[in-house]
Amino acid sequence: MECAKIPRREREKLRQRQEILLSARDLFSEKGYHSVSMHEVAEKAEFAIGTLYKFFQNKEDLYKALVLEQCDKFEEAITRAIEEPDDDVEKLLNYIRTRVERFRTNLAFVRLFLAERRGASFNIKAGLDENLRKRHYAFLEKLAAIFENGIKSRRFRRIADPFHLAVALDSAIDAFLLLWLDAPGSNSYPEDPQAILDIFVKGLVES
Repeated sequence: MECAKIPRREREKLRQRQEILLSARDLFSEKGYHSVSMHEVAEKAEFAIGTLYKFFQNKEDLYKALVLEQCDKFEEAITRAIEEPDDDVEKLLNYIRTRVERFRTNLAFVRLFLAERRGASFNIKAGLDENLRKRHYAFLEKLAAIFENGIKSRRFRRIADPFHLAVALDSAIDAFLLLWLDAPGSNSYPEDPQAILDIFVKGLVES
Protein backbone atom coordinates (compact mmCIF):
# COMPACT_ATOMS: atom_id res chain seq x y z
CA MET A 1 0.00 0.00 0.00
CA GLU A 2 2.81 2.42 0.82
CA CYS A 3 4.42 1.85 -2.60
CA ALA A 4 1.11 2.82 -4.27
CA LYS A 5 1.36 6.28 -2.66
CA ILE A 6 4.79 6.93 -4.19
CA PRO A 7 4.71 8.38 -7.72
CA ARG A 8 5.80 5.97 -10.45
CA ARG A 9 8.89 8.02 -11.30
CA GLU A 10 10.03 7.99 -7.67
CA ARG A 11 9.43 4.25 -7.45
CA GLU A 12 11.63 3.79 -10.50
CA LYS A 13 14.40 5.88 -8.90
CA LEU A 14 14.20 3.81 -5.73
CA ARG A 15 14.38 0.62 -7.77
CA GLN A 16 17.42 1.83 -9.69
CA ARG A 17 19.20 2.94 -6.52
CA GLN A 18 18.52 -0.41 -4.88
CA GLU A 19 19.84 -2.35 -7.87
CA ILE A 20 23.01 -0.27 -7.83
CA LEU A 21 23.51 -0.92 -4.10
CA LEU A 22 22.95 -4.65 -4.54
CA SER A 23 25.41 -4.81 -7.42
CA ALA A 24 27.98 -2.84 -5.43
CA ARG A 25 27.51 -5.11 -2.43
CA ASP A 26 28.11 -8.22 -4.54
CA LEU A 27 31.19 -6.79 -6.24
CA PHE A 28 32.71 -5.31 -3.09
CA SER A 29 32.14 -8.59 -1.26
CA GLU A 30 33.67 -10.64 -4.09
CA LYS A 31 36.65 -8.45 -5.03
CA GLY A 32 37.10 -5.96 -2.19
CA TYR A 33 36.22 -2.27 -2.17
CA HIS A 34 39.53 -1.04 -3.59
CA SER A 35 39.47 -3.49 -6.52
CA VAL A 36 36.09 -2.38 -7.87
CA SER A 37 35.45 0.60 -10.13
CA MET A 38 32.25 2.56 -10.63
CA HIS A 39 32.23 1.34 -14.24
CA GLU A 40 32.16 -2.27 -13.01
CA VAL A 41 29.23 -1.49 -10.72
CA ALA A 42 27.38 0.18 -13.60
CA GLU A 43 28.02 -2.80 -15.86
CA LYS A 44 26.80 -5.31 -13.28
CA ALA A 45 23.71 -3.22 -12.50
CA GLU A 46 23.14 -2.80 -16.27
CA PHE A 47 22.99 0.99 -16.08
CA ALA A 48 24.93 3.71 -17.86
CA ILE A 49 27.74 5.12 -15.73
CA GLY A 50 25.93 8.45 -15.66
CA THR A 51 23.01 6.83 -13.85
CA LEU A 52 25.28 5.87 -10.94
CA TYR A 53 26.48 9.45 -10.60
CA LYS A 54 22.89 10.66 -10.38
CA PHE A 55 22.65 8.80 -7.09
CA PHE A 56 26.22 8.75 -5.74
CA GLN A 57 29.00 11.33 -6.04
CA ASN A 58 31.76 8.70 -6.14
CA LYS A 59 32.66 5.19 -4.99
CA GLU A 60 33.18 6.32 -1.40
CA ASP A 61 29.70 7.81 -1.33
CA LEU A 62 28.31 4.55 -2.72
CA TYR A 63 30.09 2.47 -0.09
CA LYS A 64 28.87 4.71 2.74
CA ALA A 65 25.29 4.44 1.45
CA LEU A 66 25.62 0.65 1.33
CA VAL A 67 26.90 0.46 4.91
CA LEU A 68 24.19 2.78 6.23
CA GLU A 69 21.46 0.85 4.42
CA GLN A 70 22.64 -2.39 5.99
CA CYS A 71 22.69 -0.65 9.38
CA ASP A 72 19.11 0.52 8.86
CA LYS A 73 17.96 -3.04 8.16
CA PHE A 74 19.89 -4.35 11.15
CA GLU A 75 18.39 -1.73 13.47
CA GLU A 76 14.86 -2.42 12.23
CA ALA A 77 15.23 -6.17 12.83
CA ILE A 78 16.81 -5.74 16.27
CA THR A 79 14.27 -3.13 17.37
CA ARG A 80 11.38 -5.43 16.41
CA ALA A 81 13.08 -8.28 18.27
CA ILE A 82 13.29 -6.42 21.58
CA GLU A 83 9.90 -4.73 21.34
CA GLU A 84 7.73 -7.77 20.59
CA PRO A 85 7.96 -9.82 23.82
CA ASP A 86 6.60 -8.50 27.11
CA ASP A 87 9.00 -10.44 29.32
CA ASP A 88 12.47 -8.89 29.72
CA VAL A 89 14.26 -12.24 29.58
CA GLU A 90 12.46 -13.05 26.32
CA LYS A 91 13.51 -9.66 24.96
CA LEU A 92 17.15 -10.54 25.62
CA LEU A 93 16.76 -14.00 24.07
CA ASN A 94 15.12 -12.45 21.02
CA TYR A 95 17.94 -9.94 20.79
CA ILE A 96 20.62 -12.67 20.83
CA ARG A 97 18.71 -14.81 18.33
CA THR A 98 18.20 -11.91 15.91
CA ARG A 99 21.81 -10.76 16.17
CA VAL A 100 22.96 -14.23 15.12
CA GLU A 101 20.40 -14.47 12.29
CA ARG A 102 21.34 -11.08 10.86
CA PHE A 103 25.03 -11.90 11.10
CA ARG A 104 24.67 -15.21 9.28
CA THR A 105 22.32 -13.97 6.56
CA ASN A 106 24.62 -11.03 5.79
CA LEU A 107 27.92 -12.84 6.10
CA ALA A 108 29.36 -11.55 2.83
CA PHE A 109 28.71 -7.96 3.85
CA VAL A 110 30.08 -8.55 7.36
CA ARG A 111 33.32 -9.92 5.92
CA LEU A 112 33.53 -6.95 3.56
CA PHE A 113 32.93 -4.39 6.30
CA LEU A 114 35.46 -5.92 8.69
CA ALA A 115 38.09 -6.30 5.96
CA GLU A 116 37.71 -2.78 4.60
CA ARG A 117 37.26 -0.94 7.88
CA ARG A 118 40.94 -1.03 8.84
CA GLY A 119 42.18 -0.08 5.41
CA ALA A 120 39.55 2.55 4.69
CA SER A 121 40.77 5.96 3.66
CA PHE A 122 40.13 9.01 5.80
CA ASN A 123 37.49 10.17 3.32
CA ILE A 124 35.51 6.95 3.75
CA LYS A 125 35.76 7.05 7.53
CA ALA A 126 34.91 10.73 7.75
CA GLY A 127 31.38 10.97 9.07
CA LEU A 128 30.71 7.24 8.70
CA ASP A 129 32.47 6.15 11.88
CA GLU A 130 30.77 8.89 13.87
CA ASN A 131 27.38 7.95 12.44
CA LEU A 132 27.89 4.27 13.29
CA ARG A 133 29.16 5.15 16.76
CA LYS A 134 26.06 7.21 17.52
CA ARG A 135 23.79 4.44 16.25
CA HIS A 136 25.60 1.87 18.38
CA TYR A 137 25.37 3.94 21.55
CA ALA A 138 21.70 4.67 20.89
CA PHE A 139 21.01 0.96 20.62
CA LEU A 140 23.01 0.18 23.76
CA GLU A 141 20.71 2.61 25.56
CA LYS A 142 17.70 0.61 24.33
CA LEU A 143 19.32 -2.59 25.56
CA ALA A 144 20.16 -0.94 28.88
CA ALA A 145 16.50 0.03 29.26
CA ILE A 146 15.58 -3.68 29.21
CA PHE A 147 17.98 -4.35 32.06
CA GLU A 148 16.72 -1.29 33.92
CA ASN A 149 13.12 -2.41 33.56
CA GLY A 150 14.01 -5.94 34.63
CA ILE A 151 15.73 -4.59 37.73
CA LYS A 152 12.78 -2.38 38.63
CA SER A 153 10.37 -5.30 38.24
CA ARG A 154 12.74 -7.50 40.29
CA ARG A 155 13.20 -9.83 37.33
CA PHE A 156 16.95 -9.10 37.48
CA ARG A 157 19.31 -8.35 40.32
CA ARG A 158 21.24 -5.09 40.14
CA ILE A 159 24.72 -6.56 39.85
CA ALA A 160 25.95 -3.64 37.72
CA ASP A 161 24.82 -0.48 36.02
CA PRO A 162 22.22 -1.34 33.30
CA PHE A 163 24.31 0.34 30.60
CA HIS A 164 27.35 -1.71 31.61
CA LEU A 165 25.23 -4.86 31.47
CA ALA A 166 24.14 -3.90 27.94
CA VAL A 167 27.76 -3.36 26.88
CA ALA A 168 28.81 -6.69 28.42
CA LEU A 169 26.08 -8.69 26.64
CA ASP A 170 26.63 -6.92 23.33
CA SER A 171 30.39 -7.53 23.55
CA ALA A 172 29.96 -11.19 24.49
CA ILE A 173 27.79 -11.80 21.42
CA ASP A 174 30.32 -10.00 19.20
CA ALA A 175 33.14 -12.13 20.60
CA PHE A 176 31.29 -15.39 19.86
CA LEU A 177 30.38 -14.23 16.34
CA LEU A 178 33.90 -13.11 15.46
CA LEU A 179 35.41 -16.35 16.77
CA TRP A 180 32.94 -18.33 14.66
CA LEU A 181 33.68 -16.13 11.63
CA ASP A 182 37.44 -16.63 12.05
CA ALA A 183 37.30 -20.43 12.37
CA PRO A 184 33.78 -21.88 12.08
CA GLY A 185 35.13 -25.43 12.14
CA SER A 186 36.74 -25.14 15.57
CA ASN A 187 34.68 -22.35 17.11
CA SER A 188 31.05 -23.37 16.86
CA TYR A 189 28.47 -20.75 17.78
CA PRO A 190 25.95 -21.77 20.50
CA GLU A 191 22.76 -22.54 18.60
CA ASP A 192 20.53 -21.90 21.59
CA PRO A 193 20.47 -18.22 22.63
CA GLN A 194 19.72 -19.41 26.16
CA ALA A 195 23.27 -20.82 26.30
CA ILE A 196 24.77 -17.36 25.84
CA LEU A 197 22.34 -15.81 28.28
CA ASP A 198 23.15 -18.50 30.85
CA ILE A 199 26.86 -17.74 30.56
CA PHE A 200 26.04 -14.09 31.03
CA VAL A 201 23.55 -14.24 33.88
CA LYS A 202 24.45 -17.37 35.85
CA GLY A 203 28.19 -16.86 36.18
CA LEU A 204 30.80 -19.39 37.27
CA VAL A 205 30.64 -19.16 41.06
CA GLU A 206 28.88 -22.02 42.84
CA SER A 207 26.36 -20.80 45.38
